[in-house]
Amino acid sequence: MTRTYAPETGTVPWSPLVAACLGAFMLLVDVTIVMVALPGITTDLGMSFTGGQWLLDGYALALAALLLAAGSFADHTGRRKVYLAALAVFALASLACGLAPNGGLLLAARVLQGAAAAAMMATTLALISATYHGRQRGIAFGVWGGVNGAAAAVAPVLGGLLTEHLHWRAIFLVNLPLSLVAAWLTLRGVEESRLPGGARLDRAGMVTFTVAAGALTYGLIEAGQHGWAAGQTLVPLAVAAVALAAFLVAETRGANPMLDLRLFAGRSFSGIMAGAALLMPAAFACLAFTSIWLQQDLRLGPVMAGLALSPMAASSLVVSVASARLLPRLSPRGAVGGGLLLIGAGAFLQGLLGAHSAWTALVPGLVVTGVGVGLAVPALSSAAMAYAPPQRAGMAAGTVNTVRQLGYALGIAGLGILYQDGPEQGMAAYAALNDVYRASAITGIVAGLLVLVAVTPRGRPAAPRA
Repeated sequence: MTRTYAPETGTVPWSPLVAACLGAFMLLVDVTIVMVALPGITTDLGMSFTGGQWLLDGYALALAALLLAAGSFADHTGRRKVYLAALAVFALASLACGLAPNGGLLLAARVLQGAAAAAMMATTLALISATYHGRQRGIAFGVWGGVNGAAAAVAPVLGGLLTEHLHWRAIFLVNLPLSLVAAWLTLRGVEESRLPGGARLDRAGMVTFTVAAGALTYGLIEAGQHGWAAGQTLVPLAVAAVALAAFLVAETRGANPMLDLRLFAGRSFSGIMAGAALLMPAAFACLAFTSIWLQQDLRLGPVMAGLALSPMAASSLVVSVASARLLPRLSPRGAVGGGLLLIGAGAFLQGLLGAHSAWTALVPGLVVTGVGVGLAVPALSSAAMAYAPPQRAGMAAGTVNTVRQLGYALGIAGLGILYQDGPEQGMAAYAALNDVYRASAITGIVAGLLVLVAVTPRGRPAAPRA
C-alpha cells in the first residue's frame, strides 16, 4: 500500500522528497560535471579526443536509450524497488569510475552509470507523484524542479572544485555518500507503488531503440576521426538505419509499445519533441568544447573554467524561477519557441571569439543562452503533456526527457566533428570553437522557428505527472 499525504497535514514530509531529489540531483550533475574534468582525465589516462567524447556520450546515451524502458519496468515491478536498485548500481558504477585504471574501464563504468541514471530519472518523479497529493504535491514538484535547475548551475563549479583541490576521481566518488543517504531515506520514508495490471514489457522496442541510438552516435563520432566514407563510419550508420526501421515496426505492431507513435501524428506534439531534441545541442553540447578551449588554450584551472561557464547556469536558474511568477500566462509555444530563439542568439554571441579573446568574451552569450534555457526547459514537460492525450501524459513526459538526452549525445558527436576538423585544417582552436557556436546558433534558431510554426498557440493545460 502506498503512503500518501493529504493537503491538510501541514508541511511537506521531507524524507520521501529529499530521497527523490538527491537521486535527481546526482544523475543530472553527472551529465555535465565531467566536462570541466575532461582535460585532466584524458591526460592522466592517455585517452584520445574521441575517447573523451565517449565519456560524455556514453552516460547520456545510456540515459536516453533506457529511460522509457526503465519507466515502464518500474511502473510494473515497483518504483521504490527499482529506485533502490538503481541507487545501488549508480553508487557501484561511480566507485568503478573513481578507481578506473584506464580509459576503457572508465568508459564502461560511465555507461553503467548512465543506465542506472535512466532508472533513477524514471522513478524520482513517479515516487513524488505517488506519495504526495493536493497542495503538497504541487510544493513537492516545485522543489523537485528547483533541484533540477540547481544541478545544472552547480555542476561546472562543483566539478572544478573537486578536480582542482582533490582529483578528477573525486567527481565520481562524491556520489557514494549521497547514494547511501538517498537509499536510507527511501527505505525510511517511501513505500512501494506500481501501476495495476500485468502488461508485458516492450523488449523489442527497448533493444531496437538502444541499438539505433548507440550505432548512430558511434557512427557520428567515428566520422570525426575517420571521415564519412570510412567503413568505421558507414557500418554503424547503416546499423542505426536498420535498427530504427525495426523500432518503428515494433512500436507500430506491438501490443504494449513503450512509445505510442500515434502521439507524433499531432503536429504540435511533434514540434515540441523536435524543439526538445535540438535544444540540447544548441545550448549544452558546445560547452564540452568550450571547457577544453578554456583549459588547454587559455590555461585556466578547472575551478576558473567552471566559473567561466556559470553565467549561463545562473541566468537560467533566475529566469526559470522568475518566469513562473512574472510570466504566468506565457504559453508553452511561446516559452519553448522564444527560449530556443534566445539560445540561438546566445550561441551566435559566443561564436565571436578572436585570437586574443579572454574567457569574459563568452559572458554576454552565456547570459542570453541561459535566459533562453530558463524559459524553454521548464516548459518542455508541461508542453509535451499539454499536446498529448491525458492517458498518455506520463509517456509524453518520459519521451521529452528521452529526446533531450539523445539530442545531447548526438550533439556532442556532431559538434565534435567540427571542433576536431578545425586543427586538422590548420585552424586555431578559437576559430574551430566559433564554428561549433555557429552550428549551435543555427540549430537553436531553426528549432525555435520550427516550434513557433508547428505548435498551435493553445494546448490542453496539464499538471506534472509521473
